[in-house]
Amino acid sequence: MAEHITPTQHSTLKPALYLVPVPIGNREDITLRALNVLKAADIIACEDTRSTGLLLSLYQIGGQAGGKRLMSYHDHNEQERASQLMREIEQGRVVALVSDAGSPCISDPGYRLVRAAIEHGITVVPLPGATAFVPALSASGLAVDRFSFWGFPPHKKGRQTFMQALVRAEETVIVYESSHRIVKFLEELCDYGGTVRNICIARELTKLYEEFVRGTAHECLQTLSARASQKGEFVVVVEGAGKA
Repeated sequence: MAEHITPTQHSTLKPALYLVPVPIGNREDITLRALNVLKAADIIACEDTRSTGLLLSLYQIGGQAGGKRLMSYHDHNEQERASQLMREIEQGRVVALVSDAGSPCISDPGYRLVRAAIEHGITVVPLPGATAFVPALSASGLAVDRFSFWGFPPHKKGRQTFMQALVRAEETVIVYESSHRIVKFLEELCDYGGTVRNICIARELTKLYEEFVRGTAHECLQTLSARASQKGEFVVVVEGAGKA
């Protein structure tokens, strides 16, 4: 049975689903509006309640004692939670959705919840804010007049098709990759014909060890392969075939 929650007494926000970006690294990269929504929300749906709890504590935003509840929302419980959260909003509560880092729905859970809200006639309020691919693109030095964001490459099924399409794409393409797969990604980019394609690899954006590696795919592969290990989170910006 769902826990009874009294709607926030002094909230100036109308009941709706609010998509709230949170910092991707540097804790100062959060907007005043985002903080105000988190303060006013009756329920905060989040990937990891511990991670979000630390962020709320940093900004002295009250938890359960203040009538607010953190609710886990991730890939494995989206369908169940979406139905529950729709009921909460229909009963007059303010629900904020956050991911562990960055903007909800961008390579993170959330789109099913947004779709459910639309189907129920519930207002969806997206807040602008932190996301990794925008600063990576702006600092890449590559063309920004046309670009597309492709998220994480498939691990197995569909990976070959993904890489072939990426190399053929005329516009600048942005992908995310993990530290365990970044070297493999660069090797495959070269194998599929992108050896001399200019790229920019952004690592640990906004954090203490933020780094940009620029050059051709082959040059960047040599740079990373020479390291004992890869650490951090990576954003790869690939020059489009039409710009090469």
